[in-house]
Amino acid sequence: MANNLAIIPARGGSKRIPRKNVRPFMGKPIMAYSIEAALKSGLFDEVMVSTDDEEIIGIARQYGARVPFVRTEATANDHATLADVIREVMERYEEEGKVFDNVCCILATAPLISPEDIRSSYDRLVSSDFVTVYPVVAFSYPILRALQMDETGFMDMRWPEYAKTRSQDLEKMYHDSGTFYWHKVAPWRAGIQRRGGRIESAGYRHGNGLEIGRDEISNVAWIKKCIYGLMLVKILAMAILPVVWHWLIC
Repeated sequence: MANNLAIIPARGGSKRIPRKNVRPFMGKPIMAYSIEAALKSGLFDEVMVSTDDEEIIGIARQYGARVPFVRTEATANDHATLADVIREVMERYEEEGKVFDNVCCILATAPLISPEDIRSSYDRLVSSDFVTVYPVVAFSYPILRALQMDETGFMDMRWPEYAKTRSQDLEKMYHDSGTFYWHKVAPWRAGIQRRGGRIESAGYRHGNGLEIGRDEISNVAWIKKCIYGLMLVKILAMAILPVVWHWLIC
């Protein structure tokens, strides 16, 4: 049986949405859903949260995750990448004599992922020669029809050779869903970049990730946009209303 580790990165210094990792969502801190999905998947020897924040440490432990060490300043700043966080975690575990075969980095702001999503992508990882497997979403409109704008405001097609190509004839392309990433630890740390997955609904190999049901993932992506939009409106309202109230009574 492989040794698997779940890493949930959740620093305290979020800038675009302050404290986003602990924002209440449907009765729980939003990061609780990622912890619960990892635990319920039954795949992990350990589910840990990488953080630099005392409140996040408390919430992580409340919902069943471990926080065996605190994230360093080098990986808690605005410029650190997920890869930096994963490497730091792996190195700290190795100092304790713990080595893992596979690691799944699950984002703290992914409340709609399920244990089944994590398990199906893990099955894909271990049954193939891919080093990394993660969910992707198809762009809603062909990106080969993209426009670009210069500093004067002038717009032109980024790829003018496709100006007269029918949209249905353009290649379908995908983007990262921003939810979780499975890696085989040894080859990933060695710098081998071989990503892969499959399109579940069609049942054939695909070279760029794991697309989980076309209709399902489209609905999920739309719901996430609505959820994050509502969260942003609430946060802005909380910031603006006191100012407006002060202005009215002065």
